[in-house]
Amino acid sequence: MANRGASYGLSAQVSAKMASKRDPNLEAEVLGWIEACIGQKLPNGSYEDVLRNGIVLCHLMNKLSPGSVKKINQQGSNFQLMENINSFLKAARAYGVPEVDLFQTVDLFERRSIPLVTQCIMALGRTCYLHPEWPGPFLGPKPAEENKRDFSDEVLRAGESIINLQYGTNAGANQSGQNFGNTRHM
Repeated sequence: MANRGASYGLSAQVSAKMASKRDPNLEAEVLGWIEACIGQKLPNGSYEDVLRNGIVLCHLMNKLSPGSVKKINQQGSNFQLMENINSFLKAARAYGVPEVDLFQTVDLFERRSIPLVTQCIMALGRTCYLHPEWPGPFLGPKPAEENKRDFSDEVLRAGESIINLQYGTNAGANQSGQNFGNTRHM
Protein backbone atom coordinates (compact mmCIF):
# COMPACT_ATOMS: atom_id res chain seq x y z
CA MET A 1 0.00 0.00 0.00
CA ALA A 2 1.24 3.50 -0.74
CA ASN A 3 2.74 5.71 1.92
CA ARG A 4 0.19 8.36 2.79
CA GLY A 5 2.51 10.63 4.74
CA ALA A 6 2.33 11.85 8.28
CA SER A 7 -0.91 12.12 10.20
CA TYR A 8 -0.18 15.77 10.96
CA GLY A 9 0.59 18.90 9.00
CA LEU A 10 -0.22 19.27 5.33
CA SER A 11 -0.86 15.55 4.76
CA ALA A 12 -3.49 15.53 7.48
CA GLN A 13 -5.11 18.65 6.01
CA VAL A 14 -5.25 17.13 2.54
CA SER A 15 -6.69 13.90 3.94
CA ALA A 16 -9.32 15.82 5.89
CA LYS A 17 -10.29 17.82 2.82
CA MET A 18 -10.65 14.67 0.71
CA ALA A 19 -12.75 13.02 3.41
CA SER A 20 -15.03 16.06 3.59
CA LYS A 21 -15.96 15.62 -0.08
CA ARG A 22 -17.53 12.22 0.57
CA ASP A 23 -21.29 11.99 0.89
CA PRO A 24 -22.48 8.89 2.78
CA ASN A 25 -26.04 9.27 1.46
CA LEU A 26 -24.84 9.37 -2.12
CA GLU A 27 -22.58 6.37 -1.53
CA ALA A 28 -25.53 4.42 -0.09
CA GLU A 29 -27.62 5.40 -3.12
CA VAL A 30 -24.86 4.19 -5.46
CA LEU A 31 -24.61 0.84 -3.65
CA GLY A 32 -28.39 0.47 -3.76
CA TRP A 33 -28.38 1.13 -7.51
CA ILE A 34 -25.63 -1.44 -8.05
CA GLU A 35 -27.63 -4.03 -6.04
CA ALA A 36 -30.74 -3.30 -8.09
CA CYS A 37 -28.83 -3.62 -11.37
CA ILE A 38 -26.97 -6.81 -10.46
CA GLY A 39 -29.98 -8.37 -8.77
CA GLN A 40 -28.10 -9.76 -5.79
CA LYS A 41 -27.08 -8.57 -2.34
CA LEU A 42 -23.67 -6.93 -2.08
CA PRO A 43 -21.16 -8.17 0.49
CA ASN A 44 -21.05 -6.40 3.85
CA GLY A 45 -18.44 -3.77 4.45
CA SER A 46 -17.70 -0.13 3.86
CA TYR A 47 -18.28 1.50 0.50
CA GLU A 48 -14.67 1.31 -0.64
CA ASP A 49 -14.22 -2.25 0.70
CA VAL A 50 -17.19 -3.50 -1.35
CA LEU A 51 -15.87 -1.92 -4.54
CA ARG A 52 -12.11 -2.22 -3.94
CA ASN A 53 -11.42 -5.54 -5.69
CA GLY A 54 -13.44 -4.56 -8.78
CA ILE A 55 -15.51 -7.76 -8.86
CA VAL A 56 -18.80 -5.96 -8.18
CA LEU A 57 -17.95 -3.31 -10.78
CA CYS A 58 -17.21 -5.95 -13.42
CA HIS A 59 -20.50 -7.73 -12.70
CA LEU A 60 -22.27 -4.37 -13.00
CA MET A 61 -20.74 -3.71 -16.42
CA ASN A 62 -21.67 -7.20 -17.60
CA LYS A 63 -25.30 -6.53 -16.60
CA LEU A 64 -25.35 -3.16 -18.38
CA SER A 65 -23.49 -4.38 -21.44
CA PRO A 66 -23.38 -8.20 -21.59
CA GLY A 67 -19.95 -9.58 -22.37
CA SER A 68 -18.14 -6.27 -21.93
CA VAL A 69 -15.83 -7.72 -19.24
CA LYS A 70 -14.51 -11.07 -20.41
CA LYS A 71 -12.49 -12.19 -17.39
CA ILE A 72 -13.24 -11.42 -13.75
CA ASN A 73 -10.54 -12.38 -11.25
CA GLN A 74 -12.34 -13.61 -8.13
CA GLN A 75 -9.16 -13.79 -6.05
CA GLY A 76 -5.46 -13.50 -6.45
CA SER A 77 -2.71 -10.96 -6.12
CA ASN A 78 -3.24 -7.22 -5.96
CA PHE A 79 -2.34 -6.91 -9.63
CA GLN A 80 -5.06 -9.37 -10.62
CA LEU A 81 -7.62 -7.48 -8.57
CA MET A 82 -6.45 -4.19 -10.06
CA GLU A 83 -6.95 -5.79 -13.47
CA ASN A 84 -10.66 -6.05 -12.59
CA ILE A 85 -10.80 -2.29 -12.03
CA ASN A 86 -8.98 -1.67 -15.32
CA SER A 87 -11.45 -3.94 -17.11
CA PHE A 88 -14.36 -2.00 -15.58
CA LEU A 89 -12.87 1.34 -16.66
CA LYS A 90 -12.26 0.07 -20.18
CA ALA A 91 -15.83 -1.25 -20.44
CA ALA A 92 -17.27 1.98 -18.98
CA ARG A 93 -15.34 4.02 -21.53
CA ALA A 94 -16.71 1.82 -24.32
CA TYR A 95 -20.23 2.11 -22.86
CA GLY A 96 -20.10 5.89 -23.24
CA VAL A 97 -18.96 7.30 -19.90
CA PRO A 98 -17.07 10.53 -20.63
CA GLU A 99 -13.31 10.36 -20.14
CA VAL A 100 -13.44 13.23 -17.64
CA ASP A 101 -15.66 11.17 -15.31
CA LEU A 102 -13.37 8.12 -15.15
CA PHE A 103 -11.01 7.54 -12.22
CA GLN A 104 -7.58 5.98 -11.98
CA THR A 105 -7.22 2.41 -10.74
CA VAL A 106 -5.22 3.48 -7.69
CA ASP A 107 -7.94 5.95 -6.69
CA LEU A 108 -10.09 2.99 -5.70
CA PHE A 109 -7.60 0.25 -4.94
CA GLU A 110 -5.45 2.37 -2.64
CA ARG A 111 -8.44 4.40 -1.41
CA ARG A 112 -6.87 7.64 -2.60
CA SER A 113 -9.90 9.40 -4.01
CA ILE A 114 -13.18 7.66 -3.33
CA PRO A 115 -15.29 10.70 -4.40
CA LEU A 116 -13.92 10.26 -7.94
CA VAL A 117 -15.10 6.64 -7.89
CA THR A 118 -18.57 7.79 -6.86
CA GLN A 119 -18.55 10.41 -9.61
CA CYS A 120 -17.65 7.75 -12.17
CA ILE A 121 -20.45 5.42 -11.07
CA MET A 122 -22.91 8.33 -11.14
CA ALA A 123 -21.79 9.11 -14.71
CA LEU A 124 -22.30 5.45 -15.59
CA GLY A 125 -25.82 5.61 -14.15
CA ARG A 126 -26.57 8.70 -16.27
CA THR A 127 -25.13 7.03 -19.37
CA CYS A 128 -27.69 4.24 -18.97
CA TYR A 129 -30.36 6.73 -20.09
CA LEU A 130 -28.66 6.85 -23.50
CA HIS A 131 -29.00 3.08 -24.00
CA PRO A 132 -32.59 2.15 -24.84
CA GLU A 133 -31.74 -1.56 -24.54
CA TRP A 134 -31.23 -1.11 -20.78
CA PRO A 135 -34.63 -1.43 -19.06
CA GLY A 136 -33.34 -1.43 -15.51
CA PRO A 137 -32.95 1.30 -12.92
CA PHE A 138 -31.13 4.54 -13.63
CA LEU A 139 -28.95 6.66 -11.38
CA GLY A 140 -28.94 10.42 -11.31
CA PRO A 141 -30.70 12.95 -13.51
CA LYS A 142 -31.47 12.28 -17.14
CA PRO A 143 -28.97 13.99 -19.48
CA ALA A 144 -30.25 16.94 -21.45
CA GLU A 145 -31.35 16.26 -24.99
CA GLU A 146 -29.90 18.22 -27.86
CA ASN A 147 -32.14 20.97 -29.24
CA LYS A 148 -30.54 21.55 -32.63
CA ARG A 149 -31.87 24.48 -34.63
CA ASP A 150 -31.27 25.34 -38.25
CA PHE A 151 -31.62 29.02 -39.10
CA SER A 152 -31.62 30.36 -42.63
CA ASP A 153 -28.89 32.75 -43.75
CA GLU A 154 -31.45 35.57 -43.88
CA VAL A 155 -32.36 35.12 -40.19
CA LEU A 156 -28.70 34.91 -39.17
CA ARG A 157 -27.87 38.15 -41.07
CA ALA A 158 -30.83 39.92 -39.48
CA GLY A 159 -29.50 39.02 -36.04
CA GLU A 160 -26.11 40.62 -36.76
CA SER A 161 -27.62 44.12 -36.95
CA ILE A 162 -29.16 43.99 -33.47
CA ILE A 163 -27.08 45.37 -30.61
CA ASN A 164 -26.98 42.86 -27.83
CA LEU A 165 -28.12 44.11 -24.43
CA GLN A 166 -24.85 42.91 -22.94
CA TYR A 167 -23.13 45.82 -24.71
CA GLY A 168 -25.28 48.29 -22.84
CA THR A 169 -27.04 51.18 -24.43
CA ASN A 170 -25.95 54.59 -25.62
CA ALA A 171 -29.37 56.20 -25.34
CA GLY A 172 -29.02 59.59 -23.71
CA ALA A 173 -25.28 59.24 -23.28
CA ASN A 174 -23.34 62.44 -22.63
CA GLN A 175 -20.64 63.55 -20.29
CA SER A 176 -22.49 66.16 -18.34
CA GLY A 177 -22.23 65.64 -14.62
CA GLN A 178 -19.19 63.40 -14.82
CA ASN A 179 -17.22 65.39 -12.29
CA PHE A 180 -20.28 66.27 -10.23
CA GLY A 181 -19.56 70.01 -10.36
CA ASN A 182 -15.98 69.83 -9.14
CA THR A 183 -13.47 71.82 -11.06
CA ARG A 184 -10.10 70.46 -12.01
CA HIS A 185 -7.47 71.62 -9.54
CA MET A 186 -4.03 72.29 -10.93
